[in-house]
Amino acid sequence: MARTPSRTPEIPEPARDISRSIGAILVEQGRLNPADIEQIQQVAALRGLRFGDAAVQLQLLTQHDIDLAMAQQFNYPVLPRGGEHGVADDVIAGYLPQSEMVEPLRALRSQLELRWLSDSDRKVLAIVSPERGEGRSWLAANLAIVFAQMGKRTLLIDADMRHSRQHLLFNLDNSVGLSALLTGRAGRETVARIHPQLRLFVLPAGILPPNPQELLGRPVFDVVLNLFADQYSVIIMDTPASTEVADAQILASRAGAAILLARRSHTRCAQLSATMLNLTQTNVNVVGSVINDH
Repeated sequence: MARTPSRTPEIPEPARDISRSIGAILVEQGRLNPADIEQIQQVAALRGLRFGDAAVQLQLLTQHDIDLAMAQQFNYPVLPRGGEHGVADDVIAGYLPQSEMVEPLRALRSQLELRWLSDSDRKVLAIVSPERGEGRSWLAANLAIVFAQMGKRTLLIDADMRHSRQHLLFNLDNSVGLSALLTGRAGRETVARIHPQLRLFVLPAGILPPNPQELLGRPVFDVVLNLFADQYSVIIMDTPASTEVADAQILASRAGAAILLARRSHTRCAQLSATMLNLTQTNVNVVGSVINDH
């Protein structure tokens, strides 16, 4: 069952609780009992191992169990993967933040902080690419997560009102969303907070309308973006393929800044050049380009 978007009160970020031991957290989670703790501590002392390494050697825990406990100890929320309340496999920065695959996303975040956030008054960024299947939704979702993990209040908007995906990635109800917001049939309560200790909020696309381009071109969209820009440190927009429809160009123009995405062995150079030209001709600040292997 998908989560229903709701307006969740801001919850202060608690300080990291490193005074709690990994063992205590794992007992609380039901992964260990006191007898297990004693056995692990004995083996750790005898072999000169850390608690987690000894637990893994005894096959009482997996490395993933240890990583989850450490994430809780340092107030670094890990999103559940799959199931009724979990995120999709593509949202790797959420459920496996320590993965090496997430490091390029953190590097991109750092570059954006230096080249975009530090110089921009309006922190709205569109993810743009020429064709479908190039990974815009994947990049938008994971980039939003790594910004939120840094403590920035981040809003992810699914502005692809033709082939929306963010509600699938985050397991959200898509019966209301951006389309309802722009037609006055819903308010900001359509925004869903993903985790109480992660400052990540998602606005799904909602029911796909018959006139997406007209909705995005209306002045009300600028009003909505300006309202959100006052409330969030970073706003990331997922967009449709730029060569299929003009929606992406409209969205990038509304945002004012964009990342140009290409997929290795998939994106055609001519299409990429045409997309870049369209963006620059409408005075969009293309803050960088990304080649996606995903």
